[in-house]
Amino acid sequence: MIRPLMAANVAERGDMLEALVKGREMTGLEVSCWTVCLHNTRLGMLHPDHVTRNAFGNPNYYNLCPSSPAARDYVVTLVRDITTNYRPDMVELESPNFMGFAHEYHHEKDGVGLNAEDDFLLSLCFCDHCTARAGKVGVPVEGARRTAARFITELCERDIPERQFPNFPAAGIDAFRNHSELHAFLAWRSEPVTSLIGEIKAAADPASRIVLIDLKDGWLGGVDLAAVGKLCDGAILCCYDMQPDAVADVIRTGRDAIGPEKFLGVGLRVFYPEVDGPAILAARAKAAVDAGADGVNFYNYGLIPAKRLDWVKAAIGAIS
Repeated sequence: MIRPLMAANVAERGDMLEALVKGREMTGLEVSCWTVCLHNTRLGMLHPDHVTRNAFGNPNYYNLCPSSPAARDYVVTLVRDITTNYRPDMVELESPNFMGFAHEYHHEKDGVGLNAEDDFLLSLCFCDHCTARAGKVGVPVEGARRTAARFITELCERDIPERQFPNFPAAGIDAFRNHSELHAFLAWRSEPVTSLIGEIKAAADPASRIVLIDLKDGWLGGVDLAAVGKLCDGAILCCYDMQPDAVADVIRTGRDAIGPEKFLGVGLRVFYPEVDGPAILAARAKAAVDAGADGVNFYNYGLIPAKRLDWVKAAIGAIS
């Protein structure tokens, strides 16, 4: 059984989430819980049979696999516990999906010069759980694995990086349409992610809305946003380093995917130098709201100087 580790500061400083939830009536503030699902190096190291593995069987310890029954049970139980005991207004699911290869593993180095498609191929999971789950519905997993392994081998044999798929990532999984077994595997790959989010929602207390935190190209991690939108309460799309026009495009596309009734938020990072002052942050927030976003998440209070909260205040003023 996969179990989380309780943070030491709970014993040292008390249950901060309980205090926030109890203070809602006095403050008027809703409480949302950013909840990390499968991104956990500590648990991956403790449970290596339940992490994602590439086409050569190498483990990605930072990513528990969404096909693993034990990993799925862990996440479902975690969210059930949060919503039953605290009943926050919203639970925001981070990483209930497959993750990219270059995800800041300890002291990682890349001398090859991996491009985006190389990273994607290395991120594809062919662990025993994915192999069994996909095989049950007739997906040619072994053929897909061999194809991915061949592409990875070829990229490592070149003197400099080359694009093998010119329409990647714009074409989505159809960038691999000429490789039928790999394409079939990629078409299946969203199933464990979608069904996991559905199980999380079904197990959660109905008082808490369940939304997915995702990126512009969520399909890279196995996310089918339209399918997910039918099973949970919405999504927050992170547009951290985008210009306002691009932010608006992402929100419009997201709204088309999940429909008019579901919550749609935008995630904006308050990191310097990608945000060099209040003006660009306010412009991004306004672009998102004008395009149909229902809310804005500013990332992250614990990682930025307190003075930068003035930038957040200016952004809120732009959308109020």
